[in-house]
Amino acid sequence: MSVAPPVVTAAELGVDDEERPARTLSGFPARLVGIVALAVALLSIWQVFRPLAQGSQYYLVVFLGIALPLVYLSYRSWWGRLDRADAPSVLDWVLAAIALVVCLYPILPLTFGDAGGGYNAFLDRQGMLAPLDVAMGGLLLVLVLEACRRTTGVILPIVCLVFLAYGYYGGLLPQNWAIAHAGLDVDQIVDALYNSGSGFYGTPLDVAASYIVLFTLYGAVLEFSGAARFFVDLSVSLFRRSHSAAGRTAVASGFLLGTVSGSGTATAVSTGAVTWPILKRAGYRPEQAGGMLAAAGVGAILSPPTLGVAAFIVAEYLDVSYVTVLGWALIPTLLYYLGILLSVEIDARRIHAEGRAPADLADAPLPTPWWKLLGRFGYHFSSLIVIVVLLLAGVSATRAVVYATALALILAVPDRMLRARDAAGTPSSTGGSSTVGTSAVGKSTDGTSVGDPSTGDASSDATATKQSTPTGLWTRKTLQRFMFEALRALSLGMRSALPVVAVCAAAGVITAMTTKTGLGAQLASLLVRAGSVLSDDPAVVLATTALLAAIALSLLGLAVPVTASFVIGWVIIGPALLDLHVAAPAAAMFVFYFSVLSEVTPPTALAAVGAAAVTGAKAMPTMWSALRYALPAFLVPLMFVLTDSGQHLLGRGALLDVLWVTAAACVGVAALAAATGGWILGIGAVGAVPRVLAGAAGLTLLYPHPTATAIGLGVLVVAAAAGVVERVRRRKATGTP
Repeated sequence: MSVAPPVVTAAELGVDDEERPARTLSGFPARLVGIVALAVALLSIWQVFRPLAQGSQYYLVVFLGIALPLVYLSYRSWWGRLDRADAPSVLDWVLAAIALVVCLYPILPLTFGDAGGGYNAFLDRQGMLAPLDVAMGGLLLVLVLEACRRTTGVILPIVCLVFLAYGYYGGLLPQNWAIAHAGLDVDQIVDALYNSGSGFYGTPLDVAASYIVLFTLYGAVLEFSGAARFFVDLSVSLFRRSHSAAGRTAVASGFLLGTVSGSGTATAVSTGAVTWPILKRAGYRPEQAGGMLAAAGVGAILSPPTLGVAAFIVAEYLDVSYVTVLGWALIPTLLYYLGILLSVEIDARRIHAEGRAPADLADAPLPTPWWKLLGRFGYHFSSLIVIVVLLLAGVSATRAVVYATALALILAVPDRMLRARDAAGTPSSTGGSSTVGTSAVGKSTDGTSVGDPSTGDASSDATATKQSTPTGLWTRKTLQRFMFEALRALSLGMRSALPVVAVCAAAGVITAMTTKTGLGAQLASLLVRAGSVLSDDPAVVLATTALLAAIALSLLGLAVPVTASFVIGWVIIGPALLDLHVAAPAAAMFVFYFSVLSEVTPPTALAAVGAAAVTGAKAMPTMWSALRYALPAFLVPLMFVLTDSGQHLLGRGALLDVLWVTAAACVGVAALAAATGGWILGIGAVGAVPRVLAGAAGLTLLYPHPTATAIGLGVLVVAAAAGVVERVRRRKATGTP
């Protein structure tokens, strides 16, 4: 039985993809925050089956009114002496109380002169807000921006302030400028933010409260059930002793664990703690291993069945089902992981050729056979399967994930019983013993991870389970402990969603100002005009605009979280692509992919920074290594928009069209892997000329047009021939047969 190293969490390393580390609460504040977070989680589930009669916006008012105060209690202010790392300060309690009152003000059945009067009266004043309404709305704006600053840093609040300044001072711009407008007064701005469907209570917050929270709860419960630990153990066991086993294990672990964590950084850190010793023994350098871990972790949140949170906003904006968005992501996921796995195979051969790996791995310890693990714990896949099956059956995404969460909770029972028997040395009925792997991590706002027994949290750790159920039997006491841990997992899941709630509320500022001023259409027009500078040819204009859009989204993603990046990108860049007759699904997925890929984009590739912290590598070389592994993810989205055939990569169109475009893209990804890795499988190491030819072939093959495909295949054949010639010359020069 092999023993995997303990997991290092993202919180422990101080890195994360969208949020700052939170307070480590204890005592009364911890209990209060935990109970209130659990109440919000249960409210979110209740809303799925028994929606509030007053409508969805009423629910959003209540949701934000409870969630926003939690941010102030859970996250530090970083204001010197006014800040505390272990508990809320007096100022935090005051701000939390003000946030509660300001958020719930629209639904309070109290009259304050010409203001107040309850929810219906508040809506009736739309466009004609009372002075108290304006004051409350202004306070909420400040509180939302401050909550966003606490959870994600200063960049997004600054971006929001820029949009607000544009809305207020736009009338002072020269009127011959395309982006000039009449200007908005304070009442109009507050009305757009506070009493309309495009501000704080717009689509981003609606998606956060209706979808993202539920999937975050599911991820927390899945970790609690022991599924995350099983996924890592299975990955370690699957590939055993092959020379490329280490890389394959890291990639498989990243993919499986990413379906649980939903965070590229957390996934890279968690899988790195387990697989870095394996990768190191196999001959991987720290930067090389860190890049692979980062790319695999980020790929998981681009992949079905649990895409990144922005995918829910895609579904909402385009008015399609979530399962439709999952279908669009299938082929791009295949291409992304094909590129990583080909790079892994190239790495293994190069490492072996350079003598950096043991010539014989036969002495490596054998993990528990994969078929035993699958036989004993394979039921953990069932909740993921249930989500897909229910979505295909027409069940809403919200109900599907609630049912899957309930199933994951039930499956935590046999997991604990089996692991308790293993820990106690009692043979189980299924035989064999499990790998003592990791309890994979989720993110919690108190700096701990779901599955950490040291905090009294829900845990799948064998030792903790042994203490609670030493004989694998359930007593009243252990059942009570299990229920407590399950509820705590739900609470932690809700608390881990608080940064996303703050970001989505702040994103409402951007969407409201863009809608109210018409900025989106104007910037889209400017982008198209910039794309037409080189040529009037529609294909050149589209290609140039897409390239400029990709660069803009990549830079935007360096500064703001993924969700906000998508919202800004969609309201500004989306219209530009639509004006060039790009189909809405292709435009939306283009924006989605480039928003997510900021996690592996230098110089602020946080997933790579997290992986580098685990492997002991330098940050910048790790980022460039991650970029090499993730290269297909940067190029494939361009295929979506360059030609109508690019939509076939989203599974849209006739089957034969989908197949030939997919096949061409697969060959193109393989050519790019050969170019970046300097190795052609079946031939060996190649020099500059074959690499340049292979790169040119790959880029040509990624342009979805029959002529380009034929040219790309021809160039790839020439690259392979050049590689063969080089190999023959090397053998003659060295005298090897």
